[in-house]
Amino acid sequence: MLDFFAGTLALFGDVHTLLIFILALLGGMLFGAIPGVNMLTLGAVMLPFTISMQPEHAVMLFAVIYCSGVFGGAITAILFNIPGAPENAPTCFDGYPMTQKGQAGKAIGAAVVFSALGGVASAILMMSATPLIAEWSITAFGPPELFALIFFGLAVSASLGARTLWKGWLSIFIGLVIATIGTDPVGGIARFNGFSIFGVEHNSYYLSAGIHFVPIILGFFAVSEVFTQAQNIATGKRKRPNASMQLPSLAEFWLVRYTALRSMALGFFAGVLPGIGATLAAFLGYSQAVRWSRTPEKFGTGIMEGVVASETAKKPKIIGTKWIPADK
Repeated sequence: MLDFFAGTLALFGDVHTLLIFILALLGGMLFGAIPGVNMLTLGAVMLPFTISMQPEHAVMLFAVIYCSGVFGGAITAILFNIPGAPENAPTCFDGYPMTQKGQAGKAIGAAVVFSALGGVASAILMMSATPLIAEWSITAFGPPELFALIFFGLAVSASLGARTLWKGWLSIFIGLVIATIGTDPVGGIARFNGFSIFGVEHNSYYLSAGIHFVPIILGFFAVSEVFTQAQNIATGKRKRPNASMQLPSLAEFWLVRYTALRSMALGFFAGVLPGIGATLAAFLGYSQAVRWSRTPEKFGTGIMEGVVASETAKKPKIIGTKWIPADK
C-alpha cells in the first residue's frame, strides 16, 4: 500500500496529470448533473482520445469521470428536485426541502464532504483487504456460489422499501417480469415487445431494447418536477435557490457520525451483492437511517442526516463492486 501511495504522489507531480484530473473532474460533474446524460456518455466520448495516453492516465481519467459523475447528480437533486442519475433520487427527499428552507449550501456541502469520505474510506478498505480476498473470491466463486449470491441480493432488495416482506418480493417479481421485455441477449429472440388488440398483432420497435431504469426514474422525478416548477413560475411562487456551498461544522459532523459509518458499511456490503446497484445502495442507506433514527418523522422535511445517509452509501458501493464481479 505504501508503494501505491508513493506512486500516486509521483504521478500527481506531473502538470499533465493534474490537467487531466481537473478536466475529468469538471466534465464528470457536469455530465452527472445533467438529467439523462450521465458520466458513461462522457466516458464513451473520451474513449478514442485515450489511445495516445499512458495507461495510468487513461485509468485515472475514467475513474475520476465516474466518481465525480456519481456525485454531480446530487447538485440538481438538491437545487431543483431533479436527480441527475437514479442513484441521486434519495438525495431529493431531504436535499430539496433543505433548499426550500434556504439551506441549499449546507446540503451541497454535506453531499460533497460525505460522498468524498465514503469513497476514500472504502478505497482504503479495498486496498487493505483485496490481497486477502482476491485469491479466495477467484477460486471459491463458481456458478453455485454466484447463484446463491444473486439470490441473496434479491432477498436483500425485497426487504427494502416495502412495509411487508411479501410486498417486497412482489416488487422484485414485477421488476424481473419487466426486465424480460426486449431482446434476449443470448439468442437474440424478441420477448414481450408486442401486444394484440382484437386479434391483431402489434409489434413495437421501441420495446426491442427493453425498458430501461434511467428513463423511468427521470420520468417520475424530472418530468413531474418540471411541471411543478412551471406552475410555480406561472403563479409567482418560485424562489430562486441559493447555489452556494457551506461545509458542515464539527458539531454537525459529530451528530451524523453513526449515520455516515452505517451508510459506508451498507454501501460496501451492497457493492458485493449482484443486482444491487448504486441506486439501491443509496435507498438502503436512507431507509436504514430512518429506521435507526430517534426522530424518523423528521426525514423528508429537510434534515442533513437524510442527505448524508444517501450520499455516503453510493461511493462504497462503487468500490465494493470491484471485489466480486457483481455488476455488468
